[in-house]
Amino acid sequence: MKEVTYKVQFRNPQATELTKLEKKSLVRYIYVGTPTAEFRKQYGAETRIQLDDAFAETKEIGEYIINERSSMKESEQGLMTVSIKADKDTKMGVIADIKQELRRAYALKISYAATQRTSY
Repeated sequence: MKEVTYKVQFRNPQATELTKLEKKSLVRYIYVGTPTAEFRKQYGAETRIQLDDAFAETKEIGEYIINERSSMKESEQGLMTVSIKADKDTKMGVIADIKQELRRAYALKISYAATQRTSY
């Protein structure tokens, strides 16, 4: 399994109804948050998108998904899930833009990373 070096900081939102992703090899991740201290001087403190080990613009998501899907076995391509790991303070406009790009790339299985809420 490929390990990613986080270049953005994110604190997962909390949720009450969580489902664990079963087959991790079918999951591709999009990280959304503010750059870590190491990259803040170069990229600023605005919300950024990270695909694998690189910062990316929203318009690059479609090509990323197509490349990732083509690297999978043909029988598993339709089972690919995109997991969005976004900081809990990320503006919904950024998430909506990401979802729009995923829709254009026919990546329709999307999950959102969250942590279990312990109190109501």
